[in-house]
Amino acid sequence: MASMVSENLVDVMARIAKAARKVGRDPGEVNLIAVTKSVEAKKLKEALSGGARIFGENYVQEADEKIKKVRDGSIKWHFIGHLQKNKVKVAVELFDVIETVDTIELATEINKRAKEPLEVFIEVNIAKEKTKAGVYPDAVIKLAKGISALPMLRLTGLMSIPPSLPDAEASRPYFITLRRLAERVNKEQIPGVFIRNLSMGMSGDYEVAVEEGATFVRVGTAIFGQRPHK
Repeated sequence: MASMVSENLVDVMARIAKAARKVGRDPGEVNLIAVTKSVEAKKLKEALSGGARIFGENYVQEADEKIKKVRDGSIKWHFIGHLQKNKVKVAVELFDVIETVDTIELATEINKRAKEPLEVFIEVNIAKEKTKAGVYPDAVIKLAKGISALPMLRLTGLMSIPPSLPDAEASRPYFITLRRLAERVNKEQIPGVFIRNLSMGMSGDYEVAVEEGATFVRVGTAIFGQRPHK
């Protein structure tokens, strides 16, 4: 019998494909990141059985415990939370992609600790919200140039979390802004940097994000249900 998690997963994947086709995109261009913050390993395994292959974690320690329990070479792990410099040494060993680089200091620390080239995205604070991490849009090109000088980092994407809005459609301008920002970075022709990935869209607005060019959507609640409040 299919679990609730795998049923939800099928639904989310179908919605992603529909949103992609609506704007003439190949659904295969869009990757689903199943966000497993505070989700127990059992549910993560259900998602794996249902076809999820990319998982997103917000906390290094929680991810470390889960990755040890799940142990599956087919999984790609993305770090999508705020990364403290003192956690970088462990993070570079656990994750395939770090999506939340927002300062040159953090990038330099990742470069120092990485044993092999590591894919990174720049986190953009698209609405310049005081309560959120991320570099402001007008500083992205400067940071991209700084990262390009670090031999162990491969900058391939931008990531953003728009303001929390009641209606998915209200997120669209922020997704458009991130896509245009990626185009601006690519126009600079920074050595070793090509932004081909946009990580944007969550449970409430991922279909709109797909319509605006997301290559990764980060979906937790729509797959695993509401999380228990810590």
